[in-house]
Amino acid sequence: MGWKIYHSNSRGKNSVIFKETKLKGAYIIEPARLEDERGFFARTFCKKEFEAYNLNPKLVQCSISYNRRKGTLRGMHYQVAPMAEAKLVRCTRGAIYDVIVDLRPGSLTYCQWEAVEPNAENRKMIYIPEGFAHGFQTLEDDTEVFYQMSEFYAPDYACGVRWDDPAFGIVFPLKNMIVSEKDKNYPLMNNRV
Repeated sequence: MGWKIYHSNSRGKNSVIFKETKLKGAYIIEPARLEDERGFFARTFCKKEFEAYNLNPKLVQCSISYNRRKGTLRGMHYQVAPMAEAKLVRCTRGAIYDVIVDLRPGSLTYCQWEAVEPNAENRKMIYIPEGFAHGFQTLEDDTEVFYQMSEFYAPDYACGVRWDDPAFGIVFPLKNMIVSEKDKNYPLMNNRV
Protein backbone atom coordinates (compact mmCIF):
# COMPACT_ATOMS: atom_id res chain seq x y z
CA MET A 1 0.00 0.00 0.00
CA GLY A 2 2.96 2.37 0.01
CA TRP A 3 2.70 3.50 3.63
CA LYS A 4 5.05 6.13 5.06
CA ILE A 5 6.06 5.03 8.56
CA TYR A 6 6.69 7.52 11.35
CA HIS A 7 7.73 6.72 14.91
CA SER A 8 7.09 8.89 17.93
CA ASN A 9 9.46 8.68 20.85
CA SER A 10 8.69 8.93 24.52
CA ARG A 11 11.69 8.56 26.81
CA GLY A 12 13.57 6.77 24.01
CA LYS A 13 10.82 4.21 23.31
CA ASN A 14 8.43 4.11 20.37
CA SER A 15 5.02 4.88 21.80
CA VAL A 16 2.84 5.18 18.69
CA ILE A 17 3.57 4.21 15.09
CA PHE A 18 2.01 6.45 12.42
CA LYS A 19 1.64 5.11 8.85
CA GLU A 20 0.36 7.70 6.37
CA THR A 21 -2.00 6.29 3.74
CA LYS A 22 -2.08 7.29 0.08
CA LEU A 23 -4.78 9.80 1.12
CA LYS A 24 -2.82 12.72 2.56
CA GLY A 25 -3.60 13.39 6.21
CA ALA A 26 -5.16 9.96 6.89
CA TYR A 27 -3.10 7.58 9.02
CA ILE A 28 -3.10 4.01 10.23
CA ILE A 29 -1.93 4.16 13.83
CA GLU A 30 -0.48 1.22 15.71
CA PRO A 31 0.42 1.21 19.38
CA ALA A 32 4.02 0.18 20.06
CA ARG A 33 3.88 -2.48 22.76
CA LEU A 34 6.08 -2.51 25.84
CA GLU A 35 5.96 -6.24 26.60
CA ASP A 36 7.03 -8.37 29.53
CA GLU A 37 5.93 -11.63 31.17
CA ARG A 38 2.64 -10.03 32.31
CA GLY A 39 1.55 -8.95 28.82
CA PHE A 40 2.02 -5.50 27.37
CA PHE A 41 1.30 -1.81 27.84
CA ALA A 42 0.69 0.48 24.87
CA ARG A 43 -0.32 4.10 24.41
CA THR A 44 -3.14 4.67 21.93
CA PHE A 45 -3.30 8.46 21.98
CA CYS A 46 -1.02 11.37 22.88
CA LYS A 47 -1.94 14.97 22.12
CA LYS A 48 1.72 15.96 21.61
CA GLU A 49 2.35 13.12 19.15
CA PHE A 50 -0.78 13.94 17.14
CA GLU A 51 0.24 17.61 17.00
CA ALA A 52 3.72 16.61 15.80
CA TYR A 53 2.08 15.09 12.69
CA ASN A 54 -0.38 17.97 12.26
CA LEU A 55 -3.30 15.72 13.24
CA ASN A 56 -6.25 17.20 15.08
CA PRO A 57 -5.73 16.24 18.75
CA LYS A 58 -9.06 17.64 19.94
CA LEU A 59 -11.28 14.89 21.38
CA VAL A 60 -14.74 15.91 22.59
CA GLN A 61 -16.85 12.80 22.18
CA CYS A 62 -16.44 9.01 22.17
CA SER A 63 -18.91 6.42 20.90
CA ILE A 64 -19.27 2.65 20.48
CA SER A 65 -20.91 0.85 17.57
CA TYR A 66 -21.96 -2.73 18.40
CA ASN A 67 -22.84 -4.93 15.42
CA ARG A 68 -24.53 -8.30 15.92
CA ARG A 69 -23.98 -9.77 12.47
CA LYS A 70 -21.09 -10.34 10.10
CA GLY A 71 -21.65 -8.30 6.93
CA THR A 72 -23.16 -5.27 8.67
CA LEU A 73 -22.25 -2.17 6.71
CA ARG A 74 -22.33 1.31 8.26
CA GLY A 75 -21.47 4.35 6.21
CA MET A 76 -20.30 6.36 4.49
CA HIS A 77 -20.72 9.16 7.08
CA TYR A 78 -19.22 12.60 7.75
CA GLN A 79 -20.09 16.05 9.10
CA VAL A 80 -19.73 19.29 7.17
CA ALA A 81 -18.32 22.63 8.33
CA PRO A 82 -18.57 24.26 10.75
CA MET A 83 -18.99 20.89 12.53
CA ALA A 84 -16.56 18.88 10.37
CA GLU A 85 -14.91 16.23 12.51
CA ALA A 86 -11.74 14.21 12.62
CA LYS A 87 -12.15 10.65 13.93
CA LEU A 88 -9.90 8.08 15.51
CA VAL A 89 -11.47 4.63 15.03
CA ARG A 90 -10.50 1.30 16.57
CA CYS A 91 -12.10 -2.15 16.45
CA THR A 92 -12.20 -3.39 20.07
CA ARG A 93 -14.00 -6.68 19.41
CA GLY A 94 -14.21 -8.74 16.24
CA ALA A 95 -12.96 -7.35 12.92
CA ILE A 96 -13.91 -4.75 10.32
CA TYR A 97 -13.09 -3.69 6.80
CA ASP A 98 -12.73 0.05 7.41
CA VAL A 99 -13.03 2.47 4.47
CA ILE A 100 -12.36 6.19 4.10
CA VAL A 101 -13.10 8.42 1.10
CA ASP A 102 -11.41 11.78 0.46
CA LEU A 103 -14.18 14.35 -0.15
CA ARG A 104 -11.96 17.43 0.05
CA PRO A 105 -12.51 19.55 -3.10
CA GLY A 106 -9.17 20.37 -4.68
CA SER A 107 -7.41 17.40 -3.09
CA LEU A 108 -5.17 15.37 -5.41
CA THR A 109 -6.93 12.24 -4.09
CA TYR A 110 -10.50 13.62 -4.29
CA CYS A 111 -13.06 10.76 -4.44
CA GLN A 112 -10.35 8.14 -3.88
CA TRP A 113 -10.72 5.58 -1.10
CA GLU A 114 -8.50 3.53 1.18
CA ALA A 115 -9.29 0.49 3.30
CA VAL A 116 -7.68 -1.22 6.27
CA GLU A 117 -8.70 -4.18 8.43
CA PRO A 118 -8.51 -3.25 12.11
CA ASN A 119 -9.42 -6.01 14.54
CA ALA A 120 -9.27 -6.82 18.22
CA GLU A 121 -5.97 -8.67 17.76
CA ASN A 122 -3.91 -6.21 15.71
CA ARG A 123 -5.31 -3.16 17.56
CA LYS A 124 -4.80 -0.92 14.52
CA MET A 125 -6.54 2.44 14.51
CA ILE A 126 -7.36 4.76 11.65
CA TYR A 127 -7.14 8.53 11.90
CA ILE A 128 -9.70 10.12 9.59
CA PRO A 129 -9.25 13.86 9.00
CA GLU A 130 -11.98 16.41 8.44
CA GLY A 131 -13.38 16.23 4.93
CA PHE A 132 -13.39 12.43 4.70
CA ALA A 133 -16.35 10.05 4.67
CA HIS A 134 -16.01 6.93 6.80
CA GLY A 135 -17.70 3.55 6.88
CA PHE A 136 -17.04 -0.09 7.62
CA GLN A 137 -18.26 -3.64 7.07
CA THR A 138 -18.07 -6.17 9.89
CA LEU A 139 -16.06 -9.31 9.17
CA GLU A 140 -17.25 -11.21 12.25
CA ASP A 141 -20.40 -11.49 14.35
CA ASP A 142 -20.48 -9.46 17.58
CA THR A 143 -18.09 -6.77 16.42
CA GLU A 144 -17.60 -3.54 18.37
CA VAL A 145 -16.04 -0.32 17.08
CA PHE A 146 -14.78 2.54 19.28
CA TYR A 147 -14.81 6.11 17.93
CA GLN A 148 -13.13 9.24 19.27
CA MET A 149 -14.30 12.45 17.57
CA SER A 150 -13.01 16.03 17.45
CA GLU A 151 -16.51 17.56 17.22
CA PHE A 152 -19.85 16.94 18.86
CA TYR A 153 -22.45 15.05 16.87
CA ALA A 154 -24.56 17.67 15.07
CA PRO A 155 -27.52 16.16 13.17
CA ASP A 156 -27.98 19.29 11.05
CA TYR A 157 -24.42 18.88 9.72
CA ALA A 158 -24.38 15.08 9.44
CA CYS A 159 -24.15 13.82 5.86
CA GLY A 160 -23.37 10.70 3.95
CA VAL A 161 -22.44 9.30 0.58
CA ARG A 162 -23.50 5.96 -0.82
CA TRP A 163 -21.26 3.00 -0.02
CA ASP A 164 -21.92 1.64 -3.54
CA ASP A 165 -21.51 4.93 -5.43
CA PRO A 166 -19.78 4.29 -8.78
CA ALA A 167 -17.93 7.61 -8.33
CA PHE A 168 -15.80 5.82 -5.71
CA GLY A 169 -15.84 2.18 -6.81
CA ILE A 170 -15.40 0.87 -3.26
CA VAL A 171 -15.11 -2.91 -3.13
CA PHE A 172 -16.35 -4.46 0.12
CA PRO A 173 -15.28 -8.04 0.86
CA LEU A 174 -18.65 -9.54 1.81
CA LYS A 175 -21.57 -9.60 -0.64
CA ASN A 176 -24.29 -10.43 1.93
CA MET A 177 -24.75 -7.03 3.55
CA ILE A 178 -26.95 -5.60 6.26
CA VAL A 179 -27.39 -1.90 5.45
CA SER A 180 -29.78 0.62 7.02
CA GLU A 181 -32.40 2.34 4.86
CA LYS A 182 -30.77 5.69 5.63
CA ASP A 183 -27.38 4.50 4.34
CA LYS A 184 -29.00 2.95 1.23
CA ASN A 185 -30.68 6.24 0.33
CA TYR A 186 -27.88 8.79 0.41
CA PRO A 187 -27.64 10.57 -2.97
CA LEU A 188 -24.97 9.63 -5.50
CA MET A 189 -22.10 12.11 -5.91
CA ASN A 190 -23.28 13.01 -9.44
CA ASN A 191 -26.74 13.89 -8.03
CA ARG A 192 -25.54 16.15 -5.21
CA VAL A 193 -26.61 19.77 -5.25
